[in-house]
Amino acid sequence: MMDGSHSETLPAVVAREPAGVLPKSISSTSALGAAFVVLWSTGYVAGKVALIHAGAFNLLVARFAGATLAFALLAAFARVGLPGWRAIMHSGVVGVLSLAVQFGTIYLGVQWGAEIGVAALVVGAMPLVTAALAPWFGERVTARQWIGLALGLGGVLLVLADRLHFGGASVGAYLLLLLGLFGISLGTLYQKRYASNVDARLGLTVQHAVATLVLVPFALHEGLQLDFSPAMNASIAWLIVVNSIGGFGLLFILLRRGAANRVAQLFFLIPPVTAVLSFALFGEQFSLLKLTGFVVAASGVYLGTRPAAPR
Repeated sequence: MMDGSHSETLPAVVAREPAGVLPKSISSTSALGAAFVVLWSTGYVAGKVALIHAGAFNLLVARFAGATLAFALLAAFARVGLPGWRAIMHSGVVGVLSLAVQFGTIYLGVQWGAEIGVAALVVGAMPLVTAALAPWFGERVTARQWIGLALGLGGVLLVLADRLHFGGASVGAYLLLLLGLFGISLGTLYQKRYASNVDARLGLTVQHAVATLVLVPFALHEGLQLDFSPAMNASIAWLIVVNSIGGFGLLFILLRRGAANRVAQLFFLIPPVTAVLSFALFGEQFSLLKLTGFVVAASGVYLGTRPAAPR
């Protein structure tokens, strides 16, 4: 129950919130988390279409370069002041880990023969790796969160059970998937600790610009593999506007609001939501086992991300 002294402090708390960020209410954060999961999941659908018409590194360079331009324009229109070199450096590290390393290695691992289901499972384990590394970045993981993590991973396994097929790929392909897993895990923790205070538009401009520069040599080695068909153009536009601007923008805000290991647990919901989208758009099978996995994963996310009861 709030008394008069608590109510008097609310305007001060809200006033300290960074410009353009909503008050830290549980309901608004939950809504942002749900929107993030849906937007991020659509990227797997759009990426599946785009890779039919473009090489992996060509696609990533086009996506990240387009997102760089979009975020730079948003920052320019808002007349956002330039951050210091330290902030730029930290955002650049996040761009290398969360964008270039994560997407580059996973796309390449799939090209080398790693199964899509295995790649999805590896990325789905990101919350576990993030939680294991969290103490090194000053975060504590409670017993309740570990239970939620176990449930979340169990739900992902149920959803992907019919797609987990090992074999036919080299050891290097699976090592690339693991490298991508550590890239996104370290990038998430690093951003929360060092790069979440900068303006989101400027921070994401730097992240995508650095990722573009890192991947350009790989795209040149790959050669021009873009057919510029309407399907390719539409899917890349979706990846830029919805996933890079919408998805990474929401991730930036969520990391600013909460602990990195709590935000990471939302990734448990991405494989189930992607399965639903694939069923709706491509007619892929959505069985009772997948539905059960969805419920188990959602239960784990709820258990691991809900705030502790006030004393």
